[in-house]
Amino acid sequence: MSLFLRHLLWTTVCPVSVTVLIPYFLLNEGLDIDIPMGWVQWSGLFLFGIDASILLSCIYVFARFGKGTLSPFDPARHLVIKGPYKYARNPMYVGVMIMLVGETLYFQSQTFLIYAGIVFMLFNAFIIFYEEPYLRKEFGEQYDRYRKHVRRWLPGNPYGHFVTMKNTKFTKEIL
Repeated sequence: MSLFLRHLLWTTVCPVSVTVLIPYFLLNEGLDIDIPMGWVQWSGLFLFGIDASILLSCIYVFARFGKGTLSPFDPARHLVIKGPYKYARNPMYVGVMIMLVGETLYFQSQTFLIYAGIVFMLFNAFIIFYEEPYLRKEFGEQYDRYRKHVRRWLPGNPYGHFVTMKNTKFTKEIL
């Protein structure tokens, strides 16, 4: 299957399920969807839109540089440390979480807030107990160096900022 179709499949299965399909079913559990548009709703839409673009950027970088998808069943073949990944190790998860915060604001729903909290806990557990050990095993020293300088959740200085020119081979790999 082509990389494009694999991305389409896993984008639908993973982030679209978490940010659109499950929230849709939560809405059908009695939440009134006829909501007047105030500044809170506009803020929620703004967050959702901005972070949807971050998510799409992450998916593009995974395809272009990682040669894989966002799925643990079809992972990147190369360590992705470009684009949004220069600033945070998990920008795709961050994007999904901020989209959920945007939905929470838009619908002003405690149910969505609880759902977002559960999703965050599940993401964090998955990253700590599966993804990071897998990346350490798969990419070794390269991942360890990246992990040492780039935060798990909050964006910081770009990764290339920390790499010295003494290690030119490694620098060329990431920049």
